[in-house]
Amino acid sequence: MDFVKMHGLGNDFICLDHFLFPTGMDYAETAVQLCHRQFGVGGDGLIVILSSDVADARMRIFNSDGSEPEMCGNGIRCFAKYVYEAGYVQRDSLKIETLAGVLNVKLEICRGAVHHVTVNMGEPCLDPIKIPVLAGTDTALNQKLEVAGQEVIFSAVSMGNPHCIIFTEDLELLPFETLGPAIEKHPLFPRKTNVEFVKVDNSGEITVKVWERGVGPTLACGTGACASVVAAVLAGRTGRTVIVHLPGGDLKIEWQEGQQVHMTGPAVCVFRGSTLES
Repeated sequence: MDFVKMHGLGNDFICLDHFLFPTGMDYAETAVQLCHRQFGVGGDGLIVILSSDVADARMRIFNSDGSEPEMCGNGIRCFAKYVYEAGYVQRDSLKIETLAGVLNVKLEICRGAVHHVTVNMGEPCLDPIKIPVLAGTDTALNQKLEVAGQEVIFSAVSMGNPHCIIFTEDLELLPFETLGPAIEKHPLFPRKTNVEFVKVDNSGEITVKVWERGVGPTLACGTGACASVVAAVLAGRTGRTVIVHLPGGDLKIEWQEGQQVHMTGPAVCVFRGSTLES
């Protein structure tokens, strides 16, 4: 089975091109097998490139544990780069079908290769029922949560998938490996949640550490970067154009008043390969 290994700021994916032919493959099981970093190819997730009846192409993504999230910001940049460079779409703008809806993507192309991708991530959702989070209020902003023997203040935002944002003054002293999985699986979040720990550097920069739902620690999360900026803007901590520093690199997030969130960042093709099926 042929695949392409790609990454967005170190958030890495195994990509299967099933655009031109149908398959009966169990993608969830395949994701668990291929994403294993010792017994497989290794990756945070599996991306499947498919044709679409409503857009230029359809993206399905599976986490390394086999779960299927609604969206992935780093994954959709990789997906867009692949679709263009494979020749399936020959424009610098395209529409991509995801479980979170059809998203508009703009490509920065140089000498036939995609270097940066800007994704219209849509409007953030603050409705606790839709996120979902069992808040019991109209929004889940600045809420208290008892978890792992600590009390934290969080804000919940959906960018097509759920995020729990926690502001902190010191990312180094944070018990990341304890709080991350405990919050991800907390009963307050019926479909689990991604967790972002955010340090505000100044009005135009934040540093984010991510515990990704179904994956664990990851070098970057595009939807998490967007959700973090939304939470920071609503709390009056930053302006509306923010550089988000993640362990794997930087993303530019823009959320102008009355508009949708736009994310700009790189996508990289690492290598092509084939699995040796026994």
